[in-house]
Amino acid sequence: MKMKTKKAAAKRFRFTATGKVKFHKAGRRHLLSKKSNVKMLAGRHGEYMSDGDAKHVRKCMPYGSL
Repeated sequence: MKMKTKKAAAKRFRFTATGKVKFHKAGRRHLLSKKSNVKMLAGRHGEYMSDGDAKHVRKCMPYGSL
């Protein structure tokens, strides 16, 4: 039987060609006026998830990391 992908995870995470899990950092949606430019520039790029957390994402997205 086919496993279903958790759609909430599919919208938030992407897999790289090497199998790492990429995601965007939080904190860039609102209350931007009080945040420093350094914080805003740092939040621009995605991050790679740690191995322990990535294991959970791979369970949620069984066909994404092939």
